[in-house]
Amino acid sequence: MRILLLGKNGQVGWELQRALAPLGELVALDRHADGGLCGDLTRLDALAASVARIQPDVIVNAAAYTAVDKAETEPALARTVNAEAVAVIARAAAARDALLVHYSTDYVFDGSGDAPWAEDAVPAPLSVYGHSKLEGEAAIRASGCRHLIFRTSWVHAARGGNFARTMLRLAAERERLTVIADQFGAPTGADLIADVSAHAIRSAMGRRELDGTYHLAAAGVTSWHGYAEFVVQQARNLGQVLKVQSIAPIATTDYPTAAVRPLNSRLDTRRLRRSFGLYLPDWRDGVARMLREILN
Repeated sequence: MRILLLGKNGQVGWELQRALAPLGELVALDRHADGGLCGDLTRLDALAASVARIQPDVIVNAAAYTAVDKAETEPALARTVNAEAVAVIARAAAARDALLVHYSTDYVFDGSGDAPWAEDAVPAPLSVYGHSKLEGEAAIRASGCRHLIFRTSWVHAARGGNFARTMLRLAAERERLTVIADQFGAPTGADLIADVSAHAIRSAMGRRELDGTYHLAAAGVTSWHGYAEFVVQQARNLGQVLKVQSIAPIATTDYPTAAVRPLNSRLDTRRLRRSFGLYLPDWRDGVARMLREILN
């Protein structure tokens, strides 16, 4: 089996290089040309030519435009990467009956209510980023290709920048922090996403009935404020000396951003767990592991 991985150096892509390696021959690309191959999702013709040259059995697209606020002023670029390029990849997958694995987001929903979102809930994105990701999903389905779309949320990893690293830095510099307490979701490790993806690919290769959209997130729920408190406490347990004395909860309205964030990012993962026979660990397990990697 030949696997093409796009976005190899992102948080999820980096973990996918490890998780996918035992499944078959792995060709991993990023934005930069490699041996005449192109993994740049802004160069649509070169991207299509590279997929045709590689002739993969599985395409895993971990590349995306993820600058949520910046997308509000760069809608064309966000759409090119998150929708137009995805359409190119999907058509290439359909042409050779390859399985396409793609990652989407809780931002396709409007964040209303407090119930976890099921896969068949009606999307209503609030931001340019959310709209571009939803359009990418639609392009995959319209192509008729075999696909697994994984919607996930609040992704973290020991590698690269993320919320936990920001909290650690600020906690070392300031006595008081303010963190949003009315947005809810589940911090989800890139390593968990990669491992689930590998398991799902292996299961789905011979079972077309498993094709479709799934929600993939760690178990449990917290707010950004609860997440920050957990990070600080875990860091102290690991011997970190931090200056922060209090973490005050604030409302989303007290911290305006260019893009509107969904308040409810809870994702119902029952379909994923039942279809693939998986257990998803609590979000605290993944964050604690990440912090041990960062701080030890």
